[in-house]
Amino acid sequence: VQLQASGGGLVQAGGSLRLSCAASGRTFSSFAMGWFRQAPGKEREFVGVISRSGGTTYYADSVKGRFTISRDNAKNTVYLQMNSLKPEDTAVYYCAAASFTATMKDDYAYWGQGTQVTVSS
Repeated sequence: VQLQASGGGLVQAGGSLRLSCAASGRTFSSFAMGWFRQAPGKEREFVGVISRSGGTTYYADSVKGRFTISRDNAKNTVYLQMNSLKPEDTAVYYCAAASFTATMKDDYAYWGQGTQVTVSS
């Protein structure tokens, strides 16, 4: 499956952004979809994941209550709605596909190219 993330940009602290990740190739609904982020000089970290049906989501503690993942299997797209953004949310955000609802990056076989999110204070 090929993944294309979009929607990043520059936003002030407290603002919102919605990232999208469009998939093509293999059946989108057969994959759990995760979001990860990587800040300069740091490891890539888990943000959240949504199950194949969309019925289950998990989030990192750092974004819980502020970020929401959703998916539209008819449009082969997964979304990351980010609210109440903080400067520490600044990173390149990646979408990824896995065969199960995973939280570890090594369990993801397919990755998008990343989209930059910058939150100014």
